[in-house]
Amino acid sequence: MDPRIVQLAEMLVRDALALQKNENILIELTDTPDDVAVALVRAVSQVGAKPYVTLHRNAVNRILLMNSTDEQLKLSAEHDLQFMKQMQAYLAIRGSDNSVELSDVPDKRSLANRTIRNPVLNWRINKTRWCVLRWPNPSMAQGAGMSTEAFEDFYFQACLADYPAMRRAAQGLIDLMNKTDKVHLKAPGTDLTFSIRGIPAVPCCGTMNIPDGEVYTAPVRDSVNGVITYNTPTLYEGKRFENIRLVFKNGKIVEATSSNTKAMNAIFDTDEGARYVGEFSFGFNPFVHHPMCDILFDEKISGSIHFTPGKCYEDAPNGNVSAIHWDLVLIMTPEYGGGEIYLDDRLVRKDGRFVIPELEPLNPENLMAKK
Repeated sequence: MDPRIVQLAEMLVRDALALQKNENILIELTDTPDDVAVALVRAVSQVGAKPYVTLHRNAVNRILLMNSTDEQLKLSAEHDLQFMKQMQAYLAIRGSDNSVELSDVPDKRSLANRTIRNPVLNWRINKTRWCVLRWPNPSMAQGAGMSTEAFEDFYFQACLADYPAMRRAAQGLIDLMNKTDKVHLKAPGTDLTFSIRGIPAVPCCGTMNIPDGEVYTAPVRDSVNGVITYNTPTLYEGKRFENIRLVFKNGKIVEATSSNTKAMNAIFDTDEGARYVGEFSFGFNPFVHHPMCDILFDEKISGSIHFTPGKCYEDAPNGNVSAIHWDLVLIMTPEYGGGEIYLDDRLVRKDGRFVIPELEPLNPENLMAKK
């Protein structure tokens, strides 16, 4: 077995999830090698916890979804919710030989599945300690424009960053965001203002998503005004979207265009909350610099932010409720057009680099130096 798989499994179990003796953990694996399951079961068992493993295949998930009735979806969701309620922790590792495997699932089926399964997702996010990550394969390497071997090296480097050092470096940003009222984003095609007053800043430094590296909060729900143009392609339910431009008025998306405007607006019409924003976050993983159309990596790009239509998290609540949570990424480094972020009219990041002393530890060379 690749020793990096063992190292990753032990980090996930002992550090990210802090699994304790006699706790139950649901491990969901999609299109991953058997070595991943073996390493995780061993790591869980070594700390005296109890692993429960489910194995999925995207090709099977696709055909099930295309042929399921609402009654089937509801029964499956009810089963999964009851099982999830008996778990203290949840871990998902998802690979995919084809990132757009679900692209031909009809929109109505996707919407029904998303809505019916929302209680399962809400319980998992809010009631368990959870961690989600991808698994490297040739498809992901191709998406990143890298050889398979080079991508695997990058993957393990990014996933096994020095998270304790990252957490210490993030404290200055947490403190500053917790004192901030007004945020102003400026970049090509972007001039957006909103308030984060009274909503906590939450660090993600080696816990919920791996690779990690962000601090998030949420905008005051009705405070968002202006326009944002995202320069990172994104996949949502198997469909690819590029050149996304959103116009906000008093918190609501009043205009939305992209390379697939019709499909995007169908997503935003899922429910009322889908046209409001539930998360604003700074990304700063020092090893991730370019998009690969995989949100768990792209939202951590050093020098990026994501501004997320859909539901908020309970630990950074702004009252927005939705069946969707769509992390959309704007990279603000010079290579991608640059940009500026002001907190209460003070410039804190320019062209992807933090420019005030208390935040400079989060610049990539400083985070890598701590490794």
